[in-house]
Amino acid sequence: QVQLVESGGGLVQPGGSLRLSCAASGFTFSNYVMSWVRQAPGKGLEWVSRISSGGASTYYADSVKGRFTISRDNAKNTMYLQMNSLKPEDTAVYYCANPSSGARSQGTQVTVSS
Repeated sequence: QVQLVESGGGLVQPGGSLRLSCAASGFTFSNYVMSWVRQAPGKGLEWVSRISSGGASTYYADSVKGRFTISRDNAKNTMYLQMNSLKPEDTAVYYCANPSSGARSQGTQVTVSS
């Protein structure tokens, strides 16, 4: 079955960096657009970034543009989110998702705090 398994969250100080990974299985990863979304405490889901199936096209929410970089390695069935210059408002549970199927990972907590 479709599985998306995340890793890489944690606690980081403002201005720091983290890289999230999302390992996919159960579907032909290279055929699908993939996304990252997040949910801050007490708020709804927020779309963060999207990458085309081949990786050539990327899109970002204004709130993360210039600080986050989405990428993928189709040979490894893995997607990444490099997060730099992190701010306290980036604190959230981050999920990777396959928008076509509705599948979503278990989520990983990212906390930005001094």
